[in-house]
Amino acid sequence: VQLQASGGGLVQAGGSLRLSCTASRRIYSSSVLGWFRQAPGKERLFVAAIRWGTTRTYYEDSVRDRFTISRNSAENTVYLQMNNLKPDDAAVYYCAMGSQYGTTQNAYNYWGQGTQVTVSS
Repeated sequence: VQLQASGGGLVQAGGSLRLSCTASRRIYSSSVLGWFRQAPGKERLFVAAIRWGTTRTYYEDSVRDRFTISRNSAENTVYLQMNNLKPDDAAVYYCAMGSQYGTTQNAYNYWGQGTQVTVSS
């Protein structure tokens, strides 16, 4: 399966962006879709995840009150709505899909190509 991420861009601090990630095939209800981010010189870190079947969501603490992960099963697409963006949120954002929930990269089998988010102060 291929994942295509989009929606990144340049935004001022306090602004919003919505990232999208579309899969090339139907996503099974047992799947977990996640978002990670990687800032220059840093490791790739967990941001949020959603269980496809139950829509249960998970968030990293620093984004919990600002970001919302959701999905459209008919379009095989997962979204990350990012509000009140801060300069520390700037990174390349990656979507990923796996068969189990986890906050580390090895829990996910498939990865999108990444989309750049830049936040100006």
